[in-house]
Amino acid sequence: MHLASLFENATEGIILTNRTGKIVLVNPAAGRIFGFESEEIIGQPVEVLIPERIKPHHVELRKGFYHHPSNREMGRGRDLYGKRKDGSDVAVEVSLSHYERDGELFVIAFIIDITKRKEIENNMLHQKKQLERISNEIRKLNTALEAKVEERTVILKEALQKLEQSQIELSEALDKERQLNEIKSRFVSMASHEFRTPLSTVLSSASLLSKYVTTEDQPNRNRHIQKIKDSVRQLNDILEDFLSLGKLDEGKVETHVTGFDLKEFISETIEEMKGLLKTGQHFHFEYSGKENIYSDKKLLKNILINLITNAIKFSDDGSSIKISAKREDIFAKISIIDSGIGISEEDQEHLFSSFFRAANAMNIHGSGLGLHIVKRYLNLLGGEVNLQSELNKGTTINFSIPINQPAT
Repeated sequence: MHLASLFENATEGIILTNRTGKIVLVNPAAGRIFGFESEEIIGQPVEVLIPERIKPHHVELRKGFYHHPSNREMGRGRDLYGKRKDGSDVAVEVSLSHYERDGELFVIAFIIDITKRKEIENNMLHQKKQLERISNEIRKLNTALEAKVEERTVILKEALQKLEQSQIELSEALDKERQLNEIKSRFVSMASHEFRTPLSTVLSSASLLSKYVTTEDQPNRNRHIQKIKDSVRQLNDILEDFLSLGKLDEGKVETHVTGFDLKEFISETIEEMKGLLKTGQHFHFEYSGKENIYSDKKLLKNILINLITNAIKFSDDGSSIKISAKREDIFAKISIIDSGIGISEEDQEHLFSSFFRAANAMNIHGSGLGLHIVKRYLNLLGGEVNLQSELNKGTTINFSIPINQPAT
């Protein structure tokens, strides 16, 4: 249900095609970009959305991509155009991803309508040319009319200031665009990797279940049912991260402060998470100081679950995960310490960014959003977080939150 909602409500256009280039799925955003209803173009070759002047060339490009598929990022320095239902052109940026199911290749196109951006860029270029023309005219007047040197100098300065301001605005706009493209590229890469594996497991296990029909086959059935459950849980965790990030970006996450026993709260959370421990793993919990604090229990629990889950996921069987907490006069300080794979110094500075995965964690499932969401939640609580880690020796994450003494 979450996956369908993500597809239906995405602000970018999403089009899925098969090996022959025919359109299999179209989301509403793509329909709005090209002016089609979904049922009008499903089953049609993707070239129905390509301008006539480049359609033959696109067919050759598509065939070449299908022979050597690879993920392609947004914005490669080229103007791309699609064709609307009414025959008009629409400026777009397109990124491509691919996957295989049942031996058949499918290609996903993520599409952004950049018509407005192109208009802004063209307007800024036009303004720049106008300013350059004004500057040239002023220089000519300066030669002919020495008596008006001061007046012309003022006009020239104003023109140059406008030109400089336009250049600054253009630079800032391009920087933001590059940052957005980088995030989208990381999302495409993450989604392609993280969705493919559990979906393939669900499909293969579901197919194998039908082969086990006798009572003696029950252990095999149970094994594949558990695989399906685990894969669905992975997908649900990723989608929950997407939903949490969406609520944070929209400002829909509010804090609800109540008083509670911090030691008891952490103990209960740890107890709930024992079912996730790997073989031989165990928790070691230490607490010191007073126990009552005032904070948002729901946000704090999400923070603890996220950090403890990471410690379990990135540590080996038989390892110890230490959770320590201390309530001081103004802050409560909590640490989660593991002896797992650790994080390189190069990757540590990016860990709290969205969709970032450390180089040594690519084969371990995750959305790359967990620590980013943790930091955003702590900001809402008025807290702070820091991390120390060393490759193959483990990671320590420390965070603090104000205890929010109630007014008397």
